[in-house]
Amino acid sequence: MIELLSQMNYWHWLALGLLLLCGELLGTAGYMLWLGISGLLVGILLTFIDMSWSLQWSAFAVFSLALTWLWWRKQHKRDRLDDIASNLNQKDKQLVGQTTRLEQDIEAGKCRIKLGDTTWSAYCDKALSAGTLVKVTDMDGIVLYIEPVNR
Repeated sequence: MIELLSQMNYWHWLALGLLLLCGELLGTAGYMLWLGISGLLVGILLTFIDMSWSLQWSAFAVFSLALTWLWWRKQHKRDRLDDIASNLNQKDKQLVGQTTRLEQDIEAGKCRIKLGDTTWSAYCDKALSAGTLVKVTDMDGIVLYIEPVNR
């Protein structure tokens, strides 16, 4: 086995890198991308520097781990920013800004309003009459803060 490994030259590394990149095209979700690029890097490095087989495989492992780790850090940061900006499954972000017409008169303070297909606990600073268009300005737990929309 060591004899086979010691016979590897830059063409073998370039072929391995391209083979791994072709494998990535089959839909491995990025697992083979960084391995393929690492194989190409070792092949390019081997064209200029003579290395032993153990150094070649060590360089391949180091490049693979480093590239994968750098990509993971970049992707993880992007995913966290996307999660912060997302409204998915976050009712407080989805409801703020929505408007509805009141079905009944409400007194100042706590009340109930219908928004969509659900009735919500709400809070308003002023008494409002039925038919008034109100807008959700904030949400605290399950209590909506509303105010009339001035047109």
